[in-house]
Amino acid sequence: MEKRSVTTFAGNPVTLLGKEIKVGDKAPDFTCVKGDLSPFTLKDVEGKIKLISVVPSVDTGVCEVQTIRFNKEAAELKDVAIITISCDLPFAQARFCGDKGIDNAIVVSDYKDHSFGLGYGFLMEEFMLLNRGILVIDKDDTVKYVEYVSENTEHPNYEKALEAVKSL
Repeated sequence: MEKRSVTTFAGNPVTLLGKEIKVGDKAPDFTCVKGDLSPFTLKDVEGKIKLISVVPSVDTGVCEVQTIRFNKEAAELKDVAIITISCDLPFAQARFCGDKGIDNAIVVSDYKDHSFGLGYGFLMEEFMLLNRGILVIDKDDTVKYVEYVSENTEHPNYEKALEAVKSL
């Protein structure tokens, strides 16, 4: 399994597991878990532009802001699926979404098999949580934008990711 040391968490280096995804790659399929414990895959949003917002845990400050921001964007963007993925349990995600009014974005969990984290190279070995980042995938499942943040306590580049979406 590929391992990369390209990011930090609270200033401490962490190791990312899985293949690094690059612009131009075909987006690998993955299976996450929805709030009702049913599976979620890319096929669920087939034919749409996809913005995947990756967060370590929705219950932390930066992750909360990131999730709320993209939920608001989801209400404005047509034919775009905004998906937030973390390793939080689906029950915790559902509580968070209810408390914060998250109802436009799709929020799914990678807790079970780490299918997304390993398939996209976002899984932090030290914590078994996902590294913060953003992906934009076009309607044909080609990756058009990727950001793995260099420090997990900092915000990703929201504007650059949204520009990538709007260019499609």
